[in-house]
Amino acid sequence: MYEQLLKEAEEEGLKVISWPFHGKTKGLYYDGVIAINKDLSTTAERTCILAEELGHYYTSYGNIIDQKITTNRKQEEIAKRWAVHRLVNLNDFIRAFKSGACNKYEVAEFLGTTEKFLDKVIEVYYRKYGICKVIDDWIIYFSPFGYLRKDF
Repeated sequence: MYEQLLKEAEEEGLKVISWPFHGKTKGLYYDGVIAINKDLSTTAERTCILAEELGHYYTSYGNIIDQKITTNRKQEEIAKRWAVHRLVNLNDFIRAFKSGACNKYEVAEFLGTTEKFLDKVIEVYYRKYGICKVIDDWIIYFSPFGYLRKDF
């Protein structure tokens, strides 16, 4: 997925670079450049951060670094939701469950995301659908996270 996101960024005319950030900053989008912290240790983490920064490219405007400002926090949330929908759809959960993944760690590993990002995915879908969502023979639970295959 990381390679697909890099290709998407390139097709949009964006430059993606590794950057030695200090502190907690993992990524930043500014003026056609996405900087990803060079010290990120896993492809899953780089994928999640790149997706979120692409979300900023597509959905944000202006300098939103100061998260004390309400409109900046809202733009941050919109970019994170964009990343969630770009990386994980409900059928991806079903594919993970069918593969034998049965907890958040295994689902995140199957999806190529971090557990922290998966928590955001679950939160976004919980807000959208409530406790669970039925798809075909599956019930995906968002609180608590899990699944049930319906037998007819």
